[in-house]
Amino acid sequence: MMAKKPPKPAPRRIFQERSKITALPLYFEGFLSVKRSEYQEYKHYWTELRGTTLFFYTDKKSTTYVDKLDIIDLTCLTDQNSTEKNCVKFTLVLPKEDVQLKIENTESGEEWKGFILTVTELSVPLHVSLLPGQVIRLHEVLEKEKKRRIETERTPSSSPEKGKQPVEDYEDVLNPMPACFYSVSRKEATEMLEKNPSMGNMILRPGSDSRNYSITIRQEIDLPRIKHYKVMSAGKNYTIDLEKPVTLPNLFSVIDYFVKETRGNLRPFIYSTDETLGGPTFLHLYYECLRALAASLPALHLIFKFVVVTLWL
Repeated sequence: MMAKKPPKPAPRRIFQERSKITALPLYFEGFLSVKRSEYQEYKHYWTELRGTTLFFYTDKKSTTYVDKLDIIDLTCLTDQNSTEKNCVKFTLVLPKEDVQLKIENTESGEEWKGFILTVTELSVPLHVSLLPGQVIRLHEVLEKEKKRRIETERTPSSSPEKGKQPVEDYEDVLNPMPACFYSVSRKEATEMLEKNPSMGNMILRPGSDSRNYSITIRQEIDLPRIKHYKVMSAGKNYTIDLEKPVTLPNLFSVIDYFVKETRGNLRPFIYSTDETLGGPTFLHLYYECLRALAASLPALHLIFKFVVVTLWL
């Protein structure tokens, strides 16, 4: 007599089991055919979009994912021509790999594109063909994702031990953020660089959580090109996520690294509406002069920090 197969979990239990794996909110789900760089061919998965991560399951009733893909740093989404009828193909261009996706249904394909672009760009795409009800859903997901990121940034990575002084708050006063730091999304940073090229071409912005950062740059070699780099907090240091990672002592050094490595082609984006001081050009030069002085004369380091705090806050 053949042994009976274990019963499949009920849908509610499946949802509960998957929710134990991650606290990320479920925005969309469905079947996807996925071809990553290490795959020889497409693999068919039941896929969940939770936050900005795709979780891949062998089938609709599996409670444990077999692979996942973080798409927070999506560079762009490019459509592919498909010879198959009612089939949608597109590529997710990420900093470290290109991932090809295939959906056997035109409507579902447009939905997947819509949800992916909404959570990564923090805006509802206008070029995706969706019904009014589907667009409303995207707007609802957009608000949830914005709220989630704000809450993530506000939530401390670890609660301070009782009886200890809040040393980090004191250090933050003495270590202001670089003048090119703006609390903006990737899309907003891109728009700032494209609309105001004379003010600089490099922006430091928050990352996907409260500890890390990202740098958005705009380079004009043959054609204007936008790039994004992760800057990860590593104790008291910061590591730039490159092919050969670079670790530096602070965010000012991170900005200086990009400037020096490009021989000055990358410049911090410094924006101000204060026309009485001569606008952005004056502030940019003033900041760079102070930074150079502080770097060459350690005794002026704290004075430089105080002046930057006064100027930018």
